[in-house]
Amino acid sequence: MCSIVFKLLLNVGMVPQLNSAFDCLSFLDKDLNEYSPTRSSTSKHLSCSNRLCELGPNCQSPKERCPYTVNYYSENTSSSGFLFEDQLHMTSVGGHEHQGSVLAPIIIGCGSKQSGSYLNGAAPDGVMGLGPGEISVPSLLAKSGFVPHSFSLCFDKSNSGTIFFGDQGPENQRLSSFVSLDGNYNTYIVEVQRYCLGGTCLKQNGFQALVDSGSSFTYLPSEIFTKVVTEFEEQINATRLATEDFPYCYKASSQGLPNIPSMKLVLAANQSFVIQNPVFTISSGQGDNFYCVGILPIEGMIGIIGQNLMQGYRMVFDWENMKLGWSYSKCQDIGGSAKVPPTPPPSGLASNPLPTNEQQRNPGGHAVAPAIAGKATLKPSAASLHAVSCRHCAMSYLLLSLVLWLPYLI
Repeated sequence: MCSIVFKLLLNVGMVPQLNSAFDCLSFLDKDLNEYSPTRSSTSKHLSCSNRLCELGPNCQSPKERCPYTVNYYSENTSSSGFLFEDQLHMTSVGGHEHQGSVLAPIIIGCGSKQSGSYLNGAAPDGVMGLGPGEISVPSLLAKSGFVPHSFSLCFDKSNSGTIFFGDQGPENQRLSSFVSLDGNYNTYIVEVQRYCLGGTCLKQNGFQALVDSGSSFTYLPSEIFTKVVTEFEEQINATRLATEDFPYCYKASSQGLPNIPSMKLVLAANQSFVIQNPVFTISSGQGDNFYCVGILPIEGMIGIIGQNLMQGYRMVFDWENMKLGWSYSKCQDIGGSAKVPPTPPPSGLASNPLPTNEQQRNPGGHAVAPAIAGKATLKPSAASLHAVSCRHCAMSYLLLSLVLWLPYLI
């Protein structure tokens, strides 16, 4: 058994719900660690007859391999291939009565054809889908009985990160409810009531926002963006220098950065989300330092809270209770605040494993679409916290190295 480090794009937005791993692809002239089903002793095909095979009705035979196709928001970016079932080795944390590793069944989309951004270096080893859909990692872990349907992401200021499955956050965290999108609860959308800069809260600037770790930066509806940057310009004493990609950049003086106006989002129930660092620095070829506002405009009325606003926070995506939670954190020793995990199922197996290939869909049945949840009625769980942990690993905006333990044949 050996450990493989994958560089994965962590996506908690609307798509993908699937975990995509790129198999047998050679590009970018980099030493990558693609997931290879042929090298895994526990990998097996998901057949078209399996109820988790969404494209099963399109197969010619129920015994065929289950195909998948995912189209992304990025222009002309897609991934297609076949679905596999494998096992994820996870470390349990929290409390002291039981700590160890357990096996969790997951579904992996092994990509054979990629397009768009994937050919230019995006997500070198794949995408970990963290959405609420039926075959995402959090959903499968919850259905297997390991943890509540919840997880947390924590990006510290040194660009290291940790993901904890089953984490429902500390008692003192701030909370805001997820809201529907077009009447459906199928992604992490929150209601933003106000945007505040310094001591000024802008009027008539409410909007809905997708909380998406797969987005490097934050996007505001164009009309609201204009109000925000206009107020920002009035409060800052610096000369603006627009760049090709970021229209609001400023040159740092010999005394360093000027005073940056404080910013915060006020979410539903008057819950404040303080933006700890709304700017980022870049250097020119001449050695000059600039700082740019990491917020951009977007068409429509759905904004995006990106990964740059999540730094310094323990972000909790609690689908079991339909809540987004956040609390200040240095992303260290989070597991110590968790409740003691229960004893895992015997032999590390899931108490409710994935459907087998023999658990076929009904003749003439339809594909199972991603889960559409209503308002949860479950009580907060005292269940465990299991983790795939990545401490001290390098992250560059979208990429986070995760240590996934897979039983490979030697």
